[in-house]
Amino acid sequence: MLADEDLLIQLGTLAADALIALLSGGKIIFAGNGGSFADAQHLSAEFTSRFLFDRAAMPSLALGTNSSAISAIGNDYGYDQVFSRELRGIAQPQDVFIGISTSGNSLNIVKAVEAAGELGIRTVVLTGQSGGELAALCECLRVPSSDTPRIQECHILLGHILCELVEQKYFEKI
Repeated sequence: MLADEDLLIQLGTLAADALIALLSGGKIIFAGNGGSFADAQHLSAEFTSRFLFDRAAMPSLALGTNSSAISAIGNDYGYDQVFSRELRGIAQPQDVFIGISTSGNSLNIVKAVEAAGELGIRTVVLTGQSGGELAALCECLRVPSSDTPRIQECHILLGHILCELVEQKYFEKI
């Protein structure tokens, strides 16, 4: 994966866009299902807590962490709407949305990407090799594997590199 120059360029561009979002008063919003849900929370925490050094929090959140909202939205609108409905309620134009889907076919991530597009939010999804359905909807950082555990491991690596790049530049500018 780290030998894939196109993927690294995409990651660098995402880091630059995330930095611009944060410097403009925006936030980094993550979403995923299952193991990718845990990854979304993990990566968001790296932004709001700390990564390599003690510093102020950077605004970030993972969709779906409010269990009452997940339950209500799932019940009232369907599980496929749990992230898009929440995103519509909290997103601002300067935000960056990062979806995580190993298959690229998670319907609630697809719906969130569609909502982010309607809201004009910069959107990127971390996927596996094929990119799945999401490849036709937005930019995908595709891990060159079709093996779920390897994809998930690479998603965390990409997320850590993203956080490190943003953290270094954000606090260099302040």
